[in-house]
Amino acid sequence: SDKTLGLPYFSKRRSSSFLFFSLHFPGHLKIHVSLSPQDNETHKNLLGVQIHHKTSMANLKAGTRPPWVGLGAAVWVQIASGNAYNFPLYSHSLKSVLGFNQHQLTMLGVANDIGENVGLLPGIACNKFPPWVILLIGSFACILGYGVLWLAVSKTVLYLPYWLLWLALCVATNSSAWLSTAVLVTNMRNFPVSRGTVAGILKGYAGLSAAVFTEIYSTILGKSSANLLMFLSFGVPILCFAMMYFVRACTPAFGEDSAEHGHFLFIQVASVVLGLYVLTTTILDPIFHFSAEVSYAILVGMVVLLMAPLAIPVKMTFCPLRINQPEIRNQQVASSDETLQGEGNADKTEPLLKSSESKTYLGSFREGDEASEVAMLLAVGEGAVKKKRRPKRGEDFKFAEAVIKADFWLLFLVYFTGVGSGVTVLNNLAQIGIAQGIHSTTILLSLFSFCNFIGRLGGGVVSEHFVRSKTVPRTLWMTCTQIIMVITYLLFASAISGTLYAATALLGICYGVQFSIMIPTVSELFGLKHFGIFYNFMSLGNPLGAFLFSGLLAGYIYDNEAAKQHGLGLITSSISCIGPNCFRLTFLILAGICGVGSVASIILTKRIWPVYQMLYGGGSFRLPQTSTY
Repeated sequence: SDKTLGLPYFSKRRSSSFLFFSLHFPGHLKIHVSLSPQDNETHKNLLGVQIHHKTSMANLKAGTRPPWVGLGAAVWVQIASGNAYNFPLYSHSLKSVLGFNQHQLTMLGVANDIGENVGLLPGIACNKFPPWVILLIGSFACILGYGVLWLAVSKTVLYLPYWLLWLALCVATNSSAWLSTAVLVTNMRNFPVSRGTVAGILKGYAGLSAAVFTEIYSTILGKSSANLLMFLSFGVPILCFAMMYFVRACTPAFGEDSAEHGHFLFIQVASVVLGLYVLTTTILDPIFHFSAEVSYAILVGMVVLLMAPLAIPVKMTFCPLRINQPEIRNQQVASSDETLQGEGNADKTEPLLKSSESKTYLGSFREGDEASEVAMLLAVGEGAVKKKRRPKRGEDFKFAEAVIKADFWLLFLVYFTGVGSGVTVLNNLAQIGIAQGIHSTTILLSLFSFCNFIGRLGGGVVSEHFVRSKTVPRTLWMTCTQIIMVITYLLFASAISGTLYAATALLGICYGVQFSIMIPTVSELFGLKHFGIFYNFMSLGNPLGAFLFSGLLAGYIYDNEAAKQHGLGLITSSISCIGPNCFRLTFLILAGICGVGSVASIILTKRIWPVYQMLYGGGSFRLPQTSTY
């Protein structure tokens, strides 16, 4: 067992002519050896050896610290990648300064979501270029897009056409796709057996970013939309330039490590403390009217909490621990010397894995594949070449292989209904608050952001616990949350006094869970090799939902109702709508959409349950033999 490659697992089969061994180093090296039975005692007559190098290790940073340094840096980049969530903070300025009506404003919201989630290009690029290149492209997109919006809102340039602003907003928020893809793909590969936890942490911080930006917007930017757009134009790229060196591919750690569990727990606790801190200060600020000195002190405290994940590599530097090579749970492997000695007699076939575990492991990934594996090894021993079989769920898929699977489209449908309906509320949150008599939307946005963060972080933690302990598919939690979303939309539609904050909090949690469940699920079903493409394709559900439900549905209904209230024509109305009827029909339709998503999620969960029993049957994740990462 080489420390760089990770602990291997062995499999062995015997036919009438040959004895076959397979040595699988998780994700990096696979060796097939076929032996003549009569020479089994001396192991001198090797008829065929097949070696597959799946990934070049030359460009990977070795050591135990670099992955944690990269995760700490990724937290800051994920906060920066949440710049698209700031649309409610400056959308009112786009409407008042530039004279847009609600339909035009909601179409800008669609542009915001299209840019944020159309990430097929960064998904392809992350397999061809190092992470720093992806971050560099995202930084320049931020400068260009938000720079044009700043020119318009600050009136530095007058009369910019609507189509140019729409395109600029797409480019600006597309930086989120580049930044998020770079850090998410890199860290999922650096921590392949803790992908649910890592996804929950990173997407949790992304969800918390709106509250962080709101704190900055209120404290040092004077609640000015023009200042916020300038900050997004230059502050976000500067941060990414500073983090480029630390976000890098590292040697992944396989197996279970108690110290790793403690490190993840520390980051999760730190993120919850940060969320509570930001939410509390945002709520108390309008009540106590903090002075400038207090506001800046609060901002410094927020920055310190954001730096908490970096305490892990610092601790590893000053308090190094000598950690032996971790043993993979439920995979007790004999040494090579013991293997050779134990097979001196051809009649004795002592298994290299315990019988019960071997049955579980091999039955998981190779059930019904016995004859094809033996035939493949025979071909190797005779120097022949055999065509590779199609991957099974849990192994590495190519994009063309994944899109013909029903599970792929079921997962897309479930994600589309969840985030597409949720983002409709997020894009219209300011107008929803005003319609129900709440004119200060800062608290409403911070509440949604914090609960979105709780949903993302909690979704990753809860799903990881149950998938390891009970082999429960993660999509079960998408089912539960979408049922709750149906109830929440009905609560919004009722417009009962005092329920707006509760409905917003519930929706934020359920909305966040969709992200932290989709990401590890798609990697577990279709592999990490092309994960960047799969993740960004699934993310298209967000802008598609925003276009259909927010742009075409909510905006039209809102403007139509506003025109009825004020007796104006629909096209010329740039006034606000007041009352529950502004969004009631929209909420009822969204409730029906989430009902469809709940049914689809139940079907998907039932279909993939056997896959999770294979992947997590021993209580921890097991990499399939064809997995590249």
